[in-house]
Amino acid sequence: MSVALPCHAAGATRIPAADFFNNPDFSGAKLSPSGRYLAAKRVAQNGREQLAVVDLVNTTAASVAIFKDADVGNFAWISDERLLFDTTDKQIGQRELRYGPGLYAVNRDGQSFRQLARHNNPFFRFGDDVKDLLPWHTFMLDQDGAQDSEQVYVENINVNAPGDYDHVELLKLNTRTLRHTTVEGPGDTRGWLLDAQGEPRIALTIEGNQQVLHYREPKDGKWRKVASADIFKGGQGYYEPLAFGSDGTLYVRTSTSEDKGVAAVHTMNLETGVISQKPLVRLDGYDFKGKLIFSQGKLLGVRFVADGEGTQWFDAGMQAIQQEIDAKLPRTANVVTPPVRAETPYLLVEAYSDRQPRAYFIYDKDKKTLNLAGHSHPNIKPSQMGAQDLQYYAARDGMRIPVWLTKPAGADKNLPMVVLVHGGPYARGSQWGWHPESQFLASRGYAVLEPEFRGSEGYGYQHFRAGWKQWGLKMQDDIADGVKWAIAQGIADPKRICIAGASYGGYAAMMGLVNDPGLFQCGVNWVGVTDINLMFTGHWRFTSDFSPLWKKYGMPELVGDPVTDAEQFKATSPLQQAARISQPLLLAYGGADMRVPIIHGTKFRDAVSAANKQVEWIEYSEEGHGWALPKNRIDFWTRVEKFLDKHIGGAAASSATTTQSQ
Repeated sequence: MSVALPCHAAGATRIPAADFFNNPDFSGAKLSPSGRYLAAKRVAQNGREQLAVVDLVNTTAASVAIFKDADVGNFAWISDERLLFDTTDKQIGQRELRYGPGLYAVNRDGQSFRQLARHNNPFFRFGDDVKDLLPWHTFMLDQDGAQDSEQVYVENINVNAPGDYDHVELLKLNTRTLRHTTVEGPGDTRGWLLDAQGEPRIALTIEGNQQVLHYREPKDGKWRKVASADIFKGGQGYYEPLAFGSDGTLYVRTSTSEDKGVAAVHTMNLETGVISQKPLVRLDGYDFKGKLIFSQGKLLGVRFVADGEGTQWFDAGMQAIQQEIDAKLPRTANVVTPPVRAETPYLLVEAYSDRQPRAYFIYDKDKKTLNLAGHSHPNIKPSQMGAQDLQYYAARDGMRIPVWLTKPAGADKNLPMVVLVHGGPYARGSQWGWHPESQFLASRGYAVLEPEFRGSEGYGYQHFRAGWKQWGLKMQDDIADGVKWAIAQGIADPKRICIAGASYGGYAAMMGLVNDPGLFQCGVNWVGVTDINLMFTGHWRFTSDFSPLWKKYGMPELVGDPVTDAEQFKATSPLQQAARISQPLLLAYGGADMRVPIIHGTKFRDAVSAANKQVEWIEYSEEGHGWALPKNRIDFWTRVEKFLDKHIGGAAASSATTTQSQ
């Protein structure tokens, strides 16, 4: 049996930038509730991402949704017969986007197509002439629901301004008739959780800096308060609802004294709000991030991210199947997903490695056959990719810092190196797998170092907490200490190192040039923060989409207070220290960025250029916080390639050799 959907032709011998940074050819594959059908997005002849469905029994494929002026965005199975999806436009930038993604439903055979919500985007020339549509701020709920009828729960988000909304209404919507009812919540609800039967059971509200969990009684439908926790600080006492079991058990992500500072999976007593002391799942050295896997109402296992994505199976049958699949695909990590109400022998397998982008297979557990459904990046050759490893080094104060190291294929020592700093900064940086940015750089001969500096999430509360108010200070020291470690290991050539990053990573790249000019020969900053005060005050010409809650409760605690930490902000803002930067710079910003408005870039460019004549400036006027358009991603990374080659790569080495010979 073959279920492959058409792919594009193979690329040239040397993998071009486009093959790293184009949108995926095939993505998002999902089995229907019975497991008979597979839905996925694939690139159509017109370059748009369409929604396709494969009948795995009859091995027939059909395109069920394709537009001339838009791409299919998120999608989900409502039942074995029907799908829900929204749209996006991957051929225009943030500046041209207007309002919402719309909402649509269609049968698996392409019949009974129905627009459900407006998008109000004049660049989308379809729909919106239908009467009685839901408003543009109606969105899909990121939960499966019952998946057994034409009805589905969706969210109506009452938006005040970018990053700011009052509450989230939950609507029960019939996807054929457009009839809908509003679920009455306990107040200004910010989030919802459905139970195992697909009915709303948890509502989350905000009171000051507290997230409050409310439970809806099955008998009378009344809400009652169960527990509360600080939104931003994390640590013991903080919880995140994950899922309900079929018996009504609520599973949460939290940490207790038994968890050694990492977030784990526990259960919560809904009568008392007390969290179980013993975890169901705890990862050694990693906060739990993932989901619970249910089928036929039974908890089969958990999907998690440790160094990479994996699964812990509680079910012996699924564990045996995992071993069968791993034997057939020994060079990849293989993520296996069963259907929620299996009526067929088919399982979805997503195979990936550090060298191989994600590929999708269907496994027939009866016949024990594995069939390819599609590749996300079919032109990428694993033999030309570099190996990615997670290693650790000691910071100057002794803290253990995880670091991702990617080396070019066939190269090992004394390499030109790019230090790639992740954004956030209070986020996890990377995980084991194929990543276009680091692999593109490795394919051009660079080692890539990605430190998980203190403040990064995913490695326990103490690691996260140690980064509070450490912008430009200990967080920056961690990055420098990682570079010194790479030099001491013989990996990096100390005379050919560049620091780069986006958002907070762009900030850290510039502060690296300020704090450690002897380590870095150049810097690349795209959409980076350059003045910490600007994050708080904004500018009359530009508005940031930071939420009022984050500005009021999160930023003063985690970043710093503009009044009491004013001197620290001055010493640790690249704009204030611009005169100290003499190394070559590549700066790139989006003209429509609402997270780090372009004023961060223009003010810094003007300040640093006063004394530094080696500044290259790129503005993508239609882009926001990062590059949404493949053409801009390709253009940007091609420019980065030339910039690096000139300053630490082959051209720099040739220039140095010529100079020495003279």
